[in-house]
Amino acid sequence: MNPRYRISSVSPKNKLARLVWNIVWAMLYRPSPTPLHAWRRFLLRVFGAKIGKPAYLYPSSRVWAPWNLEMGNHSTLASNVDCYCVDKVVIGSFTTVSQYSYLCTATHDYTDPSIEYRPQMQLVTAPIKLGDRVWLTADVFVGPGVHIEDGAIVLARSSVFGDLPSWVVACGTPAKVTRKRLLRSGSS
Repeated sequence: MNPRYRISSVSPKNKLARLVWNIVWAMLYRPSPTPLHAWRRFLLRVFGAKIGKPAYLYPSSRVWAPWNLEMGNHSTLASNVDCYCVDKVVIGSFTTVSQYSYLCTATHDYTDPSIEYRPQMQLVTAPIKLGDRVWLTADVFVGPGVHIEDGAIVLARSSVFGDLPSWVVACGTPAKVTRKRLLRSGSS
């Protein structure tokens, strides 16, 4: 098992909180008009999320457990993003998670030899951290335990299973660094 992973147990209190959150998401979050980002921030904060000002959360974005979500100032979860935050997800300031991306903090321990004695594999989790000014373009998958440092860009349809350093461009499955991200100096 990956040393970053920890065994997860989902308590009855957690299951009840998620049930209530799913009802609130379906009745109040999801049907809200797109411009009402403040309303969705409010709902997430009620359930324990730490959300910066302003942060942009689109109505079709899914958050599994708001109490495990932290978003910096001017960060975005775009349309149809799935934030499966069984463990902590930290999103830095000015970071954008574009449409159809998936942040996944949980998996199953398929290496556990005791599986032959249990009906299912053990759930294991690891936090995800996205630094400041990160951009996950469309349909990017980020796996458990991944840290993407400040300024990195991950190109469309890539899958990130390992850490990425700051100010790089990465793509592919698994995502590999293809070049440094250079910032343009002010133009006249």
